[in-house]
Amino acid sequence: MTVGQRGGPVANTAGAGGGPGHEVVSGFRHEAFFYDSADAFLATTTAFVEAGLDAGEPVMVALPPEKLEVLRHRLGCGASQVRMVDMARLGRNPARIIPAWRLFVDDHRDSVALRGIGEPIWTARTPDELAECHRHEALLTTAFSAGRPWWLLCPYDTGVLSRDVLAQARRSHRFVDEGGHSSLSPTFDPSPSVFEGTLPDPGPLVGEQSFDEGSLRGLRAVVSAWAAEVLPPDRAADLVLVTHEVACNSIRHGGGGGTVRYWVDGEVAVVEVRDEGRLQEPLAGREFPPGYAEAGRGLWLANQLCDLVQLRSSPDGTCVRLRLSV
Repeated sequence: MTVGQRGGPVANTAGAGGGPGHEVVSGFRHEAFFYDSADAFLATTTAFVEAGLDAGEPVMVALPPEKLEVLRHRLGCGASQVRMVDMARLGRNPARIIPAWRLFVDDHRDSVALRGIGEPIWTARTPDELAECHRHEALLTTAFSAGRPWWLLCPYDTGVLSRDVLAQARRSHRFVDEGGHSSLSPTFDPSPSVFEGTLPDPGPLVGEQSFDEGSLRGLRAVVSAWAAEVLPPDRAADLVLVTHEVACNSIRHGGGGGTVRYWVDGEVAVVEVRDEGRLQEPLAGREFPPGYAEAGRGLWLANQLCDLVQLRSSPDGTCVRLRLSV
């Protein structure tokens, strides 16, 4: 192994050349790319994708739609060989992004190496969304470090993002490319405590109710009546379903019951489920539940149906906050 021009471990290959992304990675390489202009963004992402295509590597790109279209145009005919994904849609709930990367990796089991570009953070993100984006980025190494070689480049716009966001990127990425030079991040945290922290206090509560197995049906009726008042019918049904599934998790794994609170936060309906259990699996809700297994289904379903799921867990208990736009 050697250290390549972009600062990370690469395999010795006769075909490795200069320019962005020409090295061959030996494991999962999670790299933040700091750019300060549209030209810098397009030059590096184009070179990165083209290097992968030249090497015969499958490539997936997940970007906000306007950047996706610009890159698609620049790649020309090569764009047809790339899996292009609208990150604004995929990443509305950041917890859906890792499963999409997992599917991409699994779809190419026979490939020696893969690469991707993913930009989940932009200025329109709300503070709640931004916090979950940071947790998503911190979990990528956990999700893929034991798997096959692939390289994920995550663009960050230094012209509009705050210093705190960039500092968080340095903690969640082993490598940072800045000013055309890639190096190991001195503040990278390989074992983040993704469930730590507290959630903001809720607005005025509409309701609060304790539950156990015997009162689960009554809880569902109460949440259903409230959701029907604040959400369209299909969204109300989704919220009732995921509340039920998460409450069932509390009964099975959180001490036999818990407490549900619900309120409206601006244009978002929020349901919070608390119990006395503690989550130990960092990728809970981000991995496909195997077969017909009950374990893991509730949080997985919540992430698929909700616009945002906020999950915190400590020795004092677990809090799952479900958010759907009204």
